[in-house]
Amino acid sequence: MGAIFAILSALSFALNNAAARRGVITGTASQGMALTVPIGVACFLPLALVTGEIFRLPQFPPTAVAWMMGVGLLHFIVGRYCNYRANKEAGVNLTAPVVQLQVIVTLVLAVIVLNEPCTVLQAIGGLLILAGSFITQRQPSRSRPMAAASGAGTDLPLFSPRYLAGYLFASLAALGYGTTPIMARFALAHSGAGSGILGGLIAYGTATLFIAITLTSPRMRRNIMSLKRENVRWFVYSGLFVAMAQGFFYSAVAVAPILLVTPILQLSLAFRLVFATWLSPDHEVFGWGVLTGAAISTMGSLTVAIDSNVILRALAAPETITHILLLRV
Repeated sequence: MGAIFAILSALSFALNNAAARRGVITGTASQGMALTVPIGVACFLPLALVTGEIFRLPQFPPTAVAWMMGVGLLHFIVGRYCNYRANKEAGVNLTAPVVQLQVIVTLVLAVIVLNEPCTVLQAIGGLLILAGSFITQRQPSRSRPMAAASGAGTDLPLFSPRYLAGYLFASLAALGYGTTPIMARFALAHSGAGSGILGGLIAYGTATLFIAITLTSPRMRRNIMSLKRENVRWFVYSGLFVAMAQGFFYSAVAVAPILLVTPILQLSLAFRLVFATWLSPDHEVFGWGVLTGAAISTMGSLTVAIDSNVILRALAAPETITHILLLRV
């Protein structure tokens, strides 16, 4: 069940990133957040009412509420802003593997804080994820003129990635995104898959309140009012997809360990390449470096996610090597 929820979450996250990328091409990260965060509440609230989870709120432990409020601020405000900025500065294909380093943050915290088991083979998988991200970063920029989204033949300015800014914001997003699964696990562990709906509502509600407070700033209001109509629909799509992704994710961590759920989410790296090719091919960097890095990162994710005993039995590894790779770290 946890693996199925995680795969659905990875697919939804990839769709979210592709849609958000289209929005921030000519929009801003703040505009994206102002639309996508409240959409999360609009998605989770009816679901909580239909399933009856909303009526469990009085029984929801105060500590769990506090953890999920923290998740809302760190993930949906800090992490999402940095992710949108990274996408705007350098594109999804270059920054996604860096953002996916969140799995390293999560795995380390899961072992240290939650005492979840981690084998030598899983640690090697983590190193593969890291290697894949560095290979992707070495991809040379090859920009080409973008045809208008409407299909017209007009050329827009060449896409030129800003590597330093893109990788900086991607790294900050990885830190934020990598920490929140541990917080969500603390809040939702052993509470059932349905608690993910209530947890998501609390997190999104907190983030929406923060957005509402920032709108008291005239500068922020001017920024939002300058939002282009074309960008609205892409941010709305992004908000819907990311709400789905978070719902699947919270349900996954409610019934399965972090060390199973988080690595499977890295499959979104492969999904993102497909959706980026489909939605914004002229505003992304493609090439063998990107494809190789994504493949290695995905391989590392699967190495961490699949039970080490299953992998070693399938490979018919010698007993000595098996013993070493199964050691706990």
